[in-house]
Amino acid sequence: MRERLPSMSEYRLDRGLVDSFLRDALDEQGQATLAEQVAGLLPFHSELPTDIVARLSRLVADLGGEPQLLAWLDSFPGRQRLVARMFTLIGLLDQVSAEPAVAAVLREYRARTPTPPGLEPYLPPHTDDDTIASLSWEMESMLGDDRPDDAVRLAEATVALIREITPRAIELDPDVEDLLRQIDTAQHALTAVSAGGPRWT
Repeated sequence: MRERLPSMSEYRLDRGLVDSFLRDALDEQGQATLAEQVAGLLPFHSELPTDIVARLSRLVADLGGEPQLLAWLDSFPGRQRLVARMFTLIGLLDQVSAEPAVAAVLREYRARTPTPPGLEPYLPPHTDDDTIASLSWEMESMLGDDRPDDAVRLAEATVALIREITPRAIELDPDVEDLLRQIDTAQHALTAVSAGGPRWT
């Protein structure tokens, strides 16, 4: 569980910045500030007040969708880029979690290795189609708690597990191969931006 949630007053998405962005009138520094605010909000997307959800929705629509929002965040260094790449990976993990072949192979794997390395505190004892999604939720919670190093380590351990089960999952369902490869690529991108130094700089 999250140790601390921000109060309503701590959620920030400046109306003037959003309006200027939508008019193509926001300079580079203003865009960087707006991107930093968006990156701070994403871990709390399900808990945001209505007015901020409305502003964020306008921004997403203007950019062309959530993938484009993450691509825009990725164009800024530091917190924005790390959050963008983490949420790209989280989205893919949520997709693969419900794949029957992946859930089946994960059950097989955990029958041999109940607690894979690095996942001991996070994996629920019962394996189902929410197991991997529960790990991505933990990553999101860590970002919300300002624990990016922990989130990155959990992402690395989760993708290491997925790499272990990928060959067998593809045997059961070749259609999952592309999604599993996308997860691997997303993890490499995350590692590239998070390697060395403070995560938010």
